[in-house]
Amino acid sequence: MKRSIFLFTVAPFALLSPAMAHEPSTDADTQVESAATADAGAEARPGNTSQAEVFSTGVAKGRDRLDSATSTSSLRGADIQKIGARSVAEVLRNIPGIRVEASGGDVNNSFTIRGLPLASSGSKYLQLQEDGLPVLEYGDLFVGADVFLRPDFNLNAVETIRGGSASTFASNSPGGVINFMSKTGDVEGGAVQVSSGLDFDEKRLDFDYGSRISDTLRFHVGGFYRTGEGPRETGYTAYKGGQLKLNVTKEFDGGYIRLSGKYLDDRTPTYLSVPMSVSGTNADPNYKDIANFDVNSGSLLSPHVANIVTLDGNNNLARKDLRDGIHAIAKSVGLEAQFDVAGWTITEKFRYADLSGQMTQFQYGLTMPAAALATTFGGPGATLSYATGPNAGQAITDLASLNGNGLLSLAVLRDMELNSLDVMTNDIRATRQWNIGDGVLTTTVGFYKSTQAVDADWLFISGISDVRGDGQGALVDITRAGGIPMTQNGIVAYSGTPGSAAFRRKYDVEFDVTAPYGSLNYMIGKFAIGGSIRYDMGKAEGSLFGADLGGGRVGLMSYDINGDGVISLPERSTAFIPLDRPAPVNFDYEYLSYSAGINYRVAEPLAVFARYSRGGRGAADRVLFTPIVSATTGKLVDDRAGHDTVKQAEAGVKYRKNNLTLNLTGFWAKTQEINQQTVVRPDGSLVPQIIVRGYKAMGAEFEGSIRRGPFSLTAGATYTDAEIASDALNPGIEGNVPRHQPKLIFQATPQFENEMFTVGANFVGTTSSFAQDSNQLKMPGFTVVNAFLQFRPTERMQLSLNANNLFDVTGLTEVAQSTIPANGIVSVRAINGRTISTSLRFNF
Repeated sequence: MKRSIFLFTVAPFALLSPAMAHEPSTDADTQVESAATADAGAEARPGNTSQAEVFSTGVAKGRDRLDSATSTSSLRGADIQKIGARSVAEVLRNIPGIRVEASGGDVNNSFTIRGLPLASSGSKYLQLQEDGLPVLEYGDLFVGADVFLRPDFNLNAVETIRGGSASTFASNSPGGVINFMSKTGDVEGGAVQVSSGLDFDEKRLDFDYGSRISDTLRFHVGGFYRTGEGPRETGYTAYKGGQLKLNVTKEFDGGYIRLSGKYLDDRTPTYLSVPMSVSGTNADPNYKDIANFDVNSGSLLSPHVANIVTLDGNNNLARKDLRDGIHAIAKSVGLEAQFDVAGWTITEKFRYADLSGQMTQFQYGLTMPAAALATTFGGPGATLSYATGPNAGQAITDLASLNGNGLLSLAVLRDMELNSLDVMTNDIRATRQWNIGDGVLTTTVGFYKSTQAVDADWLFISGISDVRGDGQGALVDITRAGGIPMTQNGIVAYSGTPGSAAFRRKYDVEFDVTAPYGSLNYMIGKFAIGGSIRYDMGKAEGSLFGADLGGGRVGLMSYDINGDGVISLPERSTAFIPLDRPAPVNFDYEYLSYSAGINYRVAEPLAVFARYSRGGRGAADRVLFTPIVSATTGKLVDDRAGHDTVKQAEAGVKYRKNNLTLNLTGFWAKTQEINQQTVVRPDGSLVPQIIVRGYKAMGAEFEGSIRRGPFSLTAGATYTDAEIASDALNPGIEGNVPRHQPKLIFQATPQFENEMFTVGANFVGTTSSFAQDSNQLKMPGFTVVNAFLQFRPTERMQLSLNANNLFDVTGLTEVAQSTIPANGIVSVRAINGRTISTSLRFNF
C-alpha cells in the first residue's frame, strides 16, 4: 500500500514538460512551499525602500513580515553554528515564546509555546518540521520528534510561526510550526569542520557541499559523524553515529522538482531523573547535590549497569544493552515540486520516512538510605552485596557510608523497541492571485494526507542500584537474614514494578490524517485581510497487547531467566505480553480549525496586526492503554476525547528600519485537554495519571535586534500568566499555575564581529516555577551563559571556541515531588553543566 501511494504521488511529476517556470534564486526563497498559513499577507510591496524580510514558512508565497498578520522568527544556520547549538533543544531555546525543557540530552526533550500546557513529554501543540513536512505526525508520542532530527551543516535556516494560523495550514499544530530548512545548493561551495570537547569527550566531523551541475540542475550534500562519552560521565562511548543528507533540484521555466534523501543512524544517551537533596521550605527551597553525585555532570549510566536479560516483545529470552541509549535510525526519501498551470501555482510535497530504533533508559525510582531499602525488600537483618561491576560478589558492610551518601535506589531499566514509526506525508496546494478593484485577492486550496505507524514494544524490569554519578554505578543484591536471595544479579523483578506487569506493552497501531484546507486573503492599500479554514479527519486502527488491559496478575508468570533450573524470587515476577489477548484500536475523530487576521501597514517601517484562531490536536498514543479507549471495541468512550481544542487571540506591532527590528505581541489562549502526565506517589514511585482539564494563558512577547557597525544584539522575552481553569478529576487545583510554567523566559545574544573575529555570548534564562500542579514546591529560576569566539586568520579558515553553560549553573527543569519529602531527597532533571569545545573549519 505504501509503495502504491508513493508511485501515485510521484508519477504525475515524471511527465512534467520542460515548459515550467524558474525557481526563486536563493535558498531562503526556494522554501516558499512550507506549511502553516497563507492568511493576511502579501509579497514585499513594490517600491519598498527598507530591506524586506521575506518569511516563507507558513505562506503560499514568500512575503514580507510587515505585511503578514502573524508572529514569526527565523534563525540562520550560520548563527546557530556560531552559538554552538548542538541539538534541537539548544536551537529552540533561542526563539521567543518557546519554553524548552532540555535536560534529557541531545534528543527526546520537551517543548511548548506561549503558555500552552506541557502535561507530558514531547511537543503536543508545537510541530517540528523538516523542509515543510512534519518529522512525526504527533509531537508527543512516547518518542519525541527531535529523536529523528539533527541540526548540522545542511541547515540553512529555522523558521517559526507562533500561534496564529499554524492550526489551519498544518495538522496537529495549533501552537505553532518550527521548520528546519535545508540548503539546496543554490550557493556554491561548502565546508568541512572537525570539533573536539576540551573538558568532555566528544569528537565530531561536519561537512557540506553544494554546486550547480548545469544551468538548471544543482545539488547539495552534507552530514556529520561523532563519537565520545558526551557531556556527562557514563564510563563508556555514549554518543556514536551520524547523518547524511542529499538533495537534487531540477529547475524549469516555470518551476522546479527536487528529490531529497536522508539517512540517520545515531546513538545518544538519555539523562533521566537523579536524586538531589533539598531543605528549607516549599516556597524557598535550597537544592544541593548529594555526595558523589553532581547533577550537572553526573548520570545514572554505567558500563556496570548495561547488560540485562528479559523477555522480548514475542516473549522470547533476549539480552538488552542499556549502553545503546536512544538509537535512532531514519531513512527517508522526498519529492518537492512547484509549477504554474493556468495562472495557478501548484506546490507538491511528499516524504516517506522509515523510522525505527531503540530506547534503553535507566531511571531511579524510590531512593532511600541503604539500610532502610534493604529492610524494605529483605526484612530485618538483610545483607547487601555488589551484583555487577569490579566488586561483584563483595559484601557491603558499612551501609551508612556507601558511596559517601549511604543511598540505594529501586531503579527501572527500561527498553522500548521501536519496530516502526514510519510516517508518510503528502501536502499539495494551489495558489492564485486575482486583481479585484484596487486590491489583490490571493486564494489557496490544499489537501494534506499522512499516515503514522506506532509499532513498538515496552520491556521494563526493576533492579537495585547504588547511587553515584561518576559513570561507575553498579547493581546491588539483597539477601534475607536466612540466606534467601531477594534479587538475581541485582534484579528485584523481571517486570517494571515488583508484583505487577504494568508497562509490559506492545503497540501495533496506524494513525491516518486527512485534511483539506483553504484560505482567502485580500490586500488593498495598507490593509491585508484574510482567513483560512481546515477540516481534519483522523483515524486510528490496530491492536494493543499488554497486562495493563487485563488487570490483576495478568501478564506475570514464573520463568527460569538464567536457565539454572531453579525459579528465584525475581523470576516469579517475570512479566510477559499476553499475545493471545489483543485489544482493538478503532476510533476516529473530526474537527474544524479556522483563523482570521488583519494587518495594517501604518508606514513603511511600521505595521500592526490582530488575529483570532481556533485549532485542534488529534488523539494519538497518549489515550491508548487508558479507559479513554474501550479495550473491547477500540472506540473512544467519549467522542470529545478524539481531539483537544486551542483557541487563541493575538495582537501586535512590528517595526523595522535601519538595522533595528522590534516586535511586540500580546497573546491569549484557552485550551481543553485530555492527556496523561507522570506524578510521584508518597512512596517515591512514578505513575501515570489521566487529566481532563481546561487551561488559560495570556501574556506578552518581545523580540528585537539592533546592529551598529561591528556590534549587534538580538533579544527576546516572553511573559506568561497561565492557570488551570478547570479540572474534572481534581477540582482542588483549579486556579493554580501549571507545573513548570514560569512567568518569564528570555534570551539575548550580544556580539562583536569584524573580518577577523567574532566574540559574543548567548544568555538564556527563566524565572521560578512550581514543581507540580499543586503549587507547593518551587523550582528556582536560572540563567545560562553560552560564550563563543571565532577567529579567521585567513579567508577560508576559521578557529572557534564555544562554552555552553560557562558558569556551570544548575538549572532544574523537573522535580518529581510536589513537596519536600521527610528524607529530604527529591528526583530531579537538570540541564548539562559546563562544556567547552573547539573546532577548526575550512571553507571551499
